[in-house]
Amino acid sequence: MVIEVIAISLTDAKAAQQAGADRIELVAAIAEGGLTPSYAMIESVCGEVTIPVNVMIRPHSRSFFYDENDIQVMLKDIQICKQLGASGIVIGALTEEYAIDEHTLQRLIAAADGLDITFHRAFDEVKDQSKALETLMAYKEISRVLTSGGKNKVLDAVNEIQALEQQASHSHIQIMPGSGLTPTTLPSFITQIHVSEFHFGSGVRHQASFDHCIDANKIRDIRDIMLFRA
Repeated sequence: MVIEVIAISLTDAKAAQQAGADRIELVAAIAEGGLTPSYAMIESVCGEVTIPVNVMIRPHSRSFFYDENDIQVMLKDIQICKQLGASGIVIGALTEEYAIDEHTLQRLIAAADGLDITFHRAFDEVKDQSKALETLMAYKEISRVLTSGGKNKVLDAVNEIQALEQQASHSHIQIMPGSGLTPTTLPSFITQIHVSEFHFGSGVRHQASFDHCIDANKIRDIRDIMLFRA
């Protein structure tokens, strides 16, 4: 099973790797839900860790609706991520009707040109998650959907995650639960959900806060939990 950990610094990324994380989601401005990090940050992290680094591509935090100016920035950011050695990108775009913005999505996918792609928690704002997932499953380039099942915390969305998991089970897309998972909450959650990738943010930090650094022991505990389940 895959443990993905949010990193907001090079120190985070190195600590997560050393503790046993399988993949980094690299972001800036986590208090705003995560924005694209600086090019220097991307280059430093990709140059100093060996596990995959997927970079958030999000130009602002106002919404997940993007105009042409926003899209041009996102396309350039994706190009730079490729040049700096990122393994993948983390993207999402919605229409003002809160459905998947396929026009924008297609342009971002084309720019990715082989990079690993995660569709991020913009998915949790769509009006119809089943319909949205059906749309995303048409794109073979998208590896996974990060979601809390439309709830604030994924622990409150077990039924929703199960439904999405079932819907995606015969496709190439992985459902990756995130938001609220910790070494304490994971054991009961993992018995109800049969996915292979999990996303961790504040739950693997000291005092469960992005104001504090990564707690390597929490990542090790999560690894042990997953090994026991396997």
